[in-house]
Amino acid sequence: MTCFTLYHSPIGPLRLTSDGTALTGLWLGDREPEPAADPCREDLAIFNSAKRWLDDYFSGNPREIDFPLAPFGTPFQRRVWELLQTVPYGKATTYGALAGQLGPKMSAQAVGQALGKNPILILIPCHRCLGAGERLTGFSAGLDRKRWLLCHEGIHFTQ
Repeated sequence: MTCFTLYHSPIGPLRLTSDGTALTGLWLGDREPEPAADPCREDLAIFNSAKRWLDDYFSGNPREIDFPLAPFGTPFQRRVWELLQTVPYGKATTYGALAGQLGPKMSAQAVGQALGKNPILILIPCHRCLGAGERLTGFSAGLDRKRWLLCHEGIHFTQ
């Protein structure tokens, strides 16, 4: 069973999805999953936790994620997402650096493709991944939103 709720953020409406226990999706803008089977369930504890976290994040007071995330993806995608979650608030990495951490034959393009499938934006912070030379590139919800998130966190990048 998939449930959803909406959260109104400074970068537009966010659609949160859950299996009832863990957060399974956070979607920005036009990038949304299939319609949820169940109507909005505002009373789920996971949604309350995620909304409190988002309130803190957008207020400039980030904190550790203390609720379960359950992104659906391939083992490789999940490994990339796990590695990305080690990049702290206010810091950035590059697709190439992540690829290097995954193995000597890993490509930045493969990392970029995995990040493009990230179903839990912001909490799995793919916006903190930059192109070579710290260039602003790639974000499924649009570069304007990525730029906003990076500036919000005080991360410097090259246009």
